[in-house]
Amino acid sequence: MIVTDANSQQNRWKHLHKVLTNAGPYCDEDWIPGEETITALESSKILGAGGLGCEILKNLALSGFKDIHVIDMDTIDISNLNRQFLFRQADIGKPKAEVAAAFVERRVKGVKITPFVGKIQDKDEDYYMQFKIVICGLDSIEARRWINSTLIGMVDMENPESLKPLIDGGTEGFKGQARVILPTLSSCIECQLDMHAPRPAVPLCTIATIPRQPQHCIEWAHQIAWQEKRKDDTFDSDDMEHISWVYNTAMERAQQFHIHGVTFQMTQGVVKNIIPAIASTNAVIAASTTSEVLKIATSCNPYLENYMMYAGEEGVYTYTFEAEKKPDCPVCGNLARKMIVDRNSTLGDFIDSLGERAEAQLKKPSLRTEEKTLYQRFPPQLEEHTRPNLKLKLHELLEDGEEVAVSDPAYTIDFRYKVIFNK
Repeated sequence: MIVTDANSQQNRWKHLHKVLTNAGPYCDEDWIPGEETITALESSKILGAGGLGCEILKNLALSGFKDIHVIDMDTIDISNLNRQFLFRQADIGKPKAEVAAAFVERRVKGVKITPFVGKIQDKDEDYYMQFKIVICGLDSIEARRWINSTLIGMVDMENPESLKPLIDGGTEGFKGQARVILPTLSSCIECQLDMHAPRPAVPLCTIATIPRQPQHCIEWAHQIAWQEKRKDDTFDSDDMEHISWVYNTAMERAQQFHIHGVTFQMTQGVVKNIIPAIASTNAVIAASTTSEVLKIATSCNPYLENYMMYAGEEGVYTYTFEAEKKPDCPVCGNLARKMIVDRNSTLGDFIDSLGERAEAQLKKPSLRTEEKTLYQRFPPQLEEHTRPNLKLKLHELLEDGEEVAVSDPAYTIDFRYKVIFNK
């Protein structure tokens, strides 16, 4: 039997249409299924970004979305081929976003996918305002925090269209999570930042003197050798030339100490704190996040409220709970977050701690109070002027309970902290 293209397309979507044209036991009582629901689905402009992109892009297209945009700055590496199934050997070195978009457009007729090769930070608020929903599978907590704060900053209470739901998914080996964030209304990424605490630091003496593992050689190249030989260059973990330099330098260090196992992929993982991805975990989390996009776009079912965790180390375990929206969240809250410190520690020590504290994780902070600038990294003249403050004790610069505004070039907002001296 010969099936025409029209019939083939109708058969492709018949199960989806059955879901969207029939009310179920968990549907909203006010929801009226039918063609309007399908139109809402097909007209929704969706933005996807990040490392789960292949799975998410495929799922969005097969869920009936017709207008999809995708952002990714990476190019295809041979190590991607074991799990990112939209790529082939011949695609190595090409931009992920462009190759993935072209592949899905060939396989799913009627879908339009617009790729952008670059960082999410390259786009402004006007760009993000055009989308109905943003779905992220980013492998960087820094990028997550940036898009989270950007979408929250876009919300105008007088314009409901300015609220863009953020669907976030992430994996770490056999573990994963998915969550739905309604900017300003629900718990945001910053509220739960301490769930993504930075990894414990390797003692600097071990890195500098007696490395025992390949990771120690990579950390030495990244933290010490870079400062000694390329101190005028700002290290960028997304710059392949920088990663290659660290890899080659780490290889020389490893050979010197007869250590085996330094690879380019490991170098990327250590520098960017990336945990190896598992294809099955990616599939589970991508399916979960895409389902939430479908539910929000069509109102066919209640969406997740608001956090789902998945553990696949021993069998399959999932747990859903409502993460708390915190009033002292630096991004979506209206109170300064309390930070307990030693009154006798120096400003320099406090600034260093902002990179290690689970609730802060700021790499290049500048600080000021309502009355004065404590330390400013840029421009150089102001950095030189405020540098003497780094050696002063906190009680010499601040009152107990005083608020401090902290800025970081990686983010578009200021973080407010209330400094409390411990007794």
